[in-house]
Amino acid sequence: MAQYLSMLPSQQMRLEQRLSPQLVQSMEILQLPLLALEAKVREEMETNPVLEEPEPEAIVREEAPHEEPPVSEASQAEADSFERLDRLSREYEIDPGDLPYGRSRSGNNGERDSKMDAMANTASRGESLREQLIRQWSLIETDEAVRKAGEAIIDWMDDDGYLRTEAEHHQYKGDDEPIETRPLIIHRTEEERRRLMEEIAHSRTPPIDVEVLEKALSLVQTLEPVGVGARDLSECLLIQLAAKEETDPFYEELVKHHLVELGKNMYPAVARATGRSIEEIQQALKLIGKLNHHPGLLVQPAEVPRISPDIIIDYSDDGDGYTVRLARGNTQRLRISPQYREMLQDKTVDKETREFLKKRLESAGVLIDAIKYRRERLLEIAKVLLERQREFFDFGPQFLKVLRMRDLAEEFGCDPSTISRTVDGKYVQTPRGLFPLRQFFSGGTTDASGESVSWNSIKSKVKEIIDNEDKANPLTDDEIMKMINEQTTVPIARRTVAKYRAQLGIPSQRERKVY
Repeated sequence: MAQYLSMLPSQQMRLEQRLSPQLVQSMEILQLPLLALEAKVREEMETNPVLEEPEPEAIVREEAPHEEPPVSEASQAEADSFERLDRLSREYEIDPGDLPYGRSRSGNNGERDSKMDAMANTASRGESLREQLIRQWSLIETDEAVRKAGEAIIDWMDDDGYLRTEAEHHQYKGDDEPIETRPLIIHRTEEERRRLMEEIAHSRTPPIDVEVLEKALSLVQTLEPVGVGARDLSECLLIQLAAKEETDPFYEELVKHHLVELGKNMYPAVARATGRSIEEIQQALKLIGKLNHHPGLLVQPAEVPRISPDIIIDYSDDGDGYTVRLARGNTQRLRISPQYREMLQDKTVDKETREFLKKRLESAGVLIDAIKYRRERLLEIAKVLLERQREFFDFGPQFLKVLRMRDLAEEFGCDPSTISRTVDGKYVQTPRGLFPLRQFFSGGTTDASGESVSWNSIKSKVKEIIDNEDKANPLTDDEIMKMINEQTTVPIARRTVAKYRAQLGIPSQRERKVY
């Protein structure tokens, strides 16, 4: 079959829909958690002069819809078309994760850089672990070779104060897991410690003599916080024990030779190996257990993300039922500045200024509508969650019902992705504590009577049974399985109990035993 290539121009008609910047911003606002929303509003108010917060008395009068800015019919229709979000997001498979929080829409056009403003208004950071150690190291009296070796050791140290090989250092690089929850090497052999020191020595040009490096390490390990410069957990704890006065040598024996067994709760085995009683071992562990496993974090603590609830569910004033309301940041009102509205309508204002104000008014109107849509959607979902999960609020997590996002989406006439965006990263404050909204959406099954049973409720039962067990004689997974099967009409397997126990961070039967 002959094929021909042609460079002749041709015309082709094609029907397609594109997501406008306004609709993209609407989806972005919808998925923002409360703190990110507040940051976004601050950023927009700094870059858009027509936006302002009304006075409190104006807010009371403003329960009617927000005033609309005088924009073109096309722009207004586009800004109001929130119902298109669901259909377009399905059609173009937009991932909410592709919409970064707090993204500026103003571009780099000479306006104020909100990121630089935020940096300028941020409190100065405290002294880092390295800076504190280098400052202390400068006061140590030693020769130049040892001084440079000590600086190399400090530079090699991780944020929690440990010395690790290059491979170990990068194992969790970029991981979101907090450093204090990552597994530590309990004990290195002398050969492994030697190889680590050689790796540090060869990181400098020319290489440092390993013997000089060992001498420097012994001095670095005298710096504060006590325990830094260790090559494994055992060495870290020994450094801290050595710094205490009148420490029993038995404590050092336990740390040097029996940390693994103690971590597995194998007290009888340790008692046989040491010739000491279980009571003596428990007494020693009262002190050892108070030692810091990550001393470097005393100087440079791991950042804990701040969580603020988007929704507040509380007992009603009449004592019967609950009330649902949005948290402070969600109820923030914005409006168009009357001053700039008048300027736009003033024919004496030059054309360039009026064009600038028109664009800013359009942008402000879209933002106001997007926040209003987010607020209404959040409140709708919160009210449904309260209604469907009423037994959770009355009696606890064991009574969580099956609720799927697709079921709620059908009820609201939207796509499940909209429900997912609305609840993602959002929290609700309840009389039972602070919970992520996603927790109330759970898969499950139905029993013979047609009653729904949530998998999260089964998980809560596992936790409740273990919390109430006899710690001197903890239950096996088989025993827990039998108890749950007696209490519910949905049978579960032993491996399900083991899986839920692992997800809850609950150790095995042997490790839970209290002697």
